[in-house]
Amino acid sequence: MLEPLFQGAWAPLGEALVCAARPPAGAVAVHRLIDAQDDLLDNLLRRHARHLGVSDAEQHGTDLRAAASSWCFAYLDALLPPVVAAASVLQQVFPTAPHEMQVAFDDTEAVPRRFYIGHIGTPHPDADGATRLAPLIDAHLAPLFAQLARCARLPPKILWGNLARRLDGIFEQAQALTGHAARIAHDRDTLLDQPLWHDGRANPLWPRQRPHPDAPRDIRLHRQCCLFYRLPAQAYCSACPLAPQP
Repeated sequence: MLEPLFQGAWAPLGEALVCAARPPAGAVAVHRLIDAQDDLLDNLLRRHARHLGVSDAEQHGTDLRAAASSWCFAYLDALLPPVVAAASVLQQVFPTAPHEMQVAFDDTEAVPRRFYIGHIGTPHPDADGATRLAPLIDAHLAPLFAQLARCARLPPKILWGNLARRLDGIFEQAQALTGHAARIAHDRDTLLDQPLWHDGRANPLWPRQRPHPDAPRDIRLHRQCCLFYRLPAQAYCSACPLAPQP
């Protein structure tokens, strides 16, 4: 189903999601990541921090924030492309609730490499984008972000900002792939450019960018810094709102 969308260099993005009756040994249920009584997520974050070169002193203190943001990006990079492409381009909703998915982690980096689902879900050709992506955002990512925030003392707005960045890029590629199909533009607008969800709740993905107040030309900055600059040997990204120079 996904193969036509993920050709050539894009193929690994589609292969990050596998439909299998039985996931391989070593894969774990996603719901374990959001269980406050399970130390799986905390262990993964500390292993990822070590991989990034975060000192043991920082790990055993309170500052896992930058490593947790990095781990979040890796999680989204594996999960979002196949799921969002299916929902928005193919209008197929895969089963993404935490109790319906398994995930396998990289032994070195402790980040997700592949997700597993037991069936291909349901087509929703007449539903809007918010409805098609609600199971992913409300049932999966919202509780995961809440648990990440608790484990790493990371403001949830940073995690939602990470999600907004990744969704923005995926929708941009989806529009290019489909000849700027109106339904893709509508999905993007609904999720990223409206202050309220379809059900009236505040949209945590809005706004994803803001103008630079002092720049001599139009420069759009991320609304939230992802804290990448706090990792060893890293720097500000080109659209960081905390960078001293635009």
